[in-house]
Amino acid sequence: MSENNSTPRASRTEPSRTRPTRTFRRSIAADDASEKEVVAIVRPPRWYAVIWSSRKARIGIVMLTVFALVAIFADLLTPYSPTDASFQPVQDPSAAHWLGTNTLGYDIWTQIVHGTRLSFAIGVLGGLATIVIAIVIGLLAGYKEGSPLDDVLSFFTNLALVIPVLPLMMVIVAYSETRGLLLLVFVIAITSWAGASREMRALIVSMRNREYVSAARFGGDGMLRIVFREIMPNMSSLVVSGFIGAATAAIAAEAGLSFMGFGDPNVVSWGQMLAQANANGALVQGLWLWLAVPGVMLALLMTSLTFVNFGVDMLSNPHLREEEK
Repeated sequence: MSENNSTPRASRTEPSRTRPTRTFRRSIAADDASEKEVVAIVRPPRWYAVIWSSRKARIGIVMLTVFALVAIFADLLTPYSPTDASFQPVQDPSAAHWLGTNTLGYDIWTQIVHGTRLSFAIGVLGGLATIVIAIVIGLLAGYKEGSPLDDVLSFFTNLALVIPVLPLMMVIVAYSETRGLLLLVFVIAITSWAGASREMRALIVSMRNREYVSAARFGGDGMLRIVFREIMPNMSSLVVSGFIGAATAAIAAEAGLSFMGFGDPNVVSWGQMLAQANANGALVQGLWLWLAVPGVMLALLMTSLTFVNFGVDMLSNPHLREEEK
């Protein structure tokens, strides 16, 4: 009798033992789901999403993409050579010559399209060369603040800041035996790095005593590894912003040098077109397209870089971020 009575009691108590376990498992699953939801909400946006959230940056990216495509496919956008002067001078815009021809017999549209290549190349290469010099000098000087290395690098930085940039560019190019893209990149790089270098030095001075830097130092890492492996990744927005500013300055410098006759006469550029238009009296002869279009293209290219820089600034300064629309 006792065995028969114990069996039903055990069976009756089994459901009561399993119910709390099931309830506990469900609560754990619910907690895990809520934690996943919290993580998804708190997760910061990607860098490209932050840049794209700015309307100015979106406009700048689209404009910059158009200029890049024109520079890449310049040969497909016009059937003529930019150095072909066999056309009848002073033709009005037509299907054969979209912007007409100038007094020298060149097709204006062809020179505009091929001039995009030089301006785009000088912006990219000049900006890269400038920012590399600024990074090396600025980071090393800031990390070694107060040392003889900092004194030497700061002396050259201050010297580069007080020397007039444009006259120095003109002197270097005038005394050079050859002219071309590489010379312009070299001249722009060695005369334009000081401002960005000073900004990076000031930032690294405030970052060199942080915990992750001290941990790397106590871990036995050398100066170069700490500077370029630990500190530099946290300055990515400043580096990109410095590159964009240097690229904009490089484009303007090339146009100014070409306008004053210090460019390569064998390469078509917007600055060279402006110089030719000014020398041949484009406005007097009614050829306002010859003078206006290169200037507008320069302004649009530099404006696109400036608009992209607005989005880059939002990475380092959350207060500038706009609502995504």
